[in-house]
Amino acid sequence: MNRSRMFLLAAVAFLVAIGVAAFTYQALSNRMKPADDTIKIVVAALPVSVGARLTEADVRLAEWPKSTVPEGSFTSLPEVIGRGVLVNIVTNEPILATKLAADGAGGGLSSTIPEGMRAITLKVNDVSGVAGFVGPGSRVDIILSGSPTSGNIEMAKVILENMQVLGAGQNVANDANGRPLNVPTVTLLATPEQTEVLALAQIDGRIQLALRNPLDMVEAKPNAVRREHLFSGGSVAPNPPAAAPRPAARVTTARRTPAPAPVAPPPVAPPPPPPVVAPPPARREVQLIQGNQINKVQFEAKKDDAPSQ
Repeated sequence: MNRSRMFLLAAVAFLVAIGVAAFTYQALSNRMKPADDTIKIVVAALPVSVGARLTEADVRLAEWPKSTVPEGSFTSLPEVIGRGVLVNIVTNEPILATKLAADGAGGGLSSTIPEGMRAITLKVNDVSGVAGFVGPGSRVDIILSGSPTSGNIEMAKVILENMQVLGAGQNVANDANGRPLNVPTVTLLATPEQTEVLALAQIDGRIQLALRNPLDMVEAKPNAVRREHLFSGGSVAPNPPAAAPRPAARVTTARRTPAPAPVAPPPVAPPPPPPVVAPPPARREVQLIQGNQINKVQFEAKKDDAPSQ
């Protein structure tokens, strides 16, 4: 009896497992079926780099649900063939109008330059180019070393910050492994005013690039560092203020006054005569006899006293 019950339970479990498997298979099959309400749009058949022109081998048509069609997508291949690519595109990514250059603009670097901007190329080496780690899409600061008054290198100054690198050498993309290319030139995206600054800096000084985090958009605006600061404890002093121009001396014309005639000095008075010193008063002597003592006493004689005859 126990054995019959065990066989019965095993048969029931087996049937339940078959039912669950069939239900799951049916549900997954319905989900994996393409939706009836779909549309074909153009997607990338291969990875496409910045500046490249799309060819028939780079794109294909793929089914896409109408409810989630990206804005700016294309439904036919001739609409995108021959247009330049502005950003890197990966396989099976929809081709959008915002990722392509204008129709007829062609490909290459010129198609990636936004309106109102310019591309300028700087000559660098292994040191000034950050050992080749500056590649397309990098953000760099431009450091100018030189002197405003002489050809010697007396100071260094960050003249431009957060400049976008369009290309390294003649390439506008990294190599097949995603590594930057070690080339002697870099091409930067700049405004017309910044191109003037960079053109003059290449002539009057030495340029070096400083690689920065592309997410760091804050401009530090550091002070210039002079050579003497390196030998004074490494402190960086602010730039000396420019001396205010001295006002030009006002030139006035005035009539010249003739010099006065010389005046004769006043006569010098003669010195006063010396004072007359009166002679000392006359003195008279009187003998005073007291007993056996005789004393002499002197008295001043008055002017009206006449000497006795």
